Amino acid sequence: MMTKQRNIPSFVFFGTPSFAATILTHLAEENVIPLAVVCNPDKPAGRKQVLTKPPAKLVAEKYQIPVLQPRRVTELRHNPLLARAELFVVAAYAKILPAWLLAQPRYGTIGVHPSLLPKLRGPTPIQTAILLGAPETGVTIYQLDEKTDHGPLLAQQRLATYDPARATTKSLTLQLAELGGILLLQTLPRIAKGTATPSPQQEQAATYTKKFSSEDGYIPLDHLRRAIELGTSASELDRKIRALNPEPGVYTLARGKRIKLLEASLDEKGCLRLTCIQKDGKVPQRNFEPFWEGKE
Repeated sequence: MMTKQRNIPSFVFFGTPSFAATILTHLAEENVIPLAVVCNPDKPAGRKQVLTKPPAKLVAEKYQIPVLQPRRVTELRHNPLLARAELFVVAAYAKILPAWLLAQPRYGTIGVHPSLLPKLRGPTPIQTAILLGAPETGVTIYQLDEKTDHGPLLAQQRLATYDPARATTKSLTLQLAELGGILLLQTLPRIAKGTATPSPQQEQAATYTKKFSSEDGYIPLDHLRRAIELGTSASELDRKIRALNPEPGVYTLARGKRIKLLEASLDEKGCLRLTCIQKDGKVPQRNFEPFWEGKE
């Protein structure tokens, strides 16, 4: 059954983190409500390991949308809510959907991806765009197939407000999610009308991203010192701090102790300027001694 006011297919929304939650909020505020939201199970978070609901679940509960949290995708087989859907919409859902599930609804399955596909396929397009200093980024809506971010394009839009010199993962995630919500609302009626013409991705232009580990966020103290005092690789380290916070985090080791590098900028000479750090076991600081001076 379609939403008559907008001629929008009935759909189930798959997504877990803040990117998905922002898109879901945009849809709900426009009275475009999915039959259900599928997200990851609640998991322990923080030092006290408190069982925490994922962001998309919080939005779903706010708008009284049924929530499904399977540990395995096979648990969704024969689910009555999914059986009613004419379309599946996927936005940052960590699990890979098998072919039998992708093809289940009448209109198939579409994805909302925060990059200009085929560029930056994979799990970390937002972080990687910042890390590389990409001159542009945006959002793509595409048909999902069994390969990663590979299916035909349905809609794509550049983010006009993107500033590669200032973007952080937090700010860019919000901007791209808001754009994704707008683009999705424009695309859903076109899918129902049959006017969303798919176009194949240009494989020769494809680039890929990877998951980042704690090791990717480590900056040796002598590298940090040179960036601060001489400007050596300062732009690269600035991008790393903006890209890899809050996860997996950026840090150095000084006198055997870990210091998180939370915020930074470049001064007028192009040298790195740390603006917020966090020493092991302490709260974040904006006023601190130059710990990089002296021996490591």
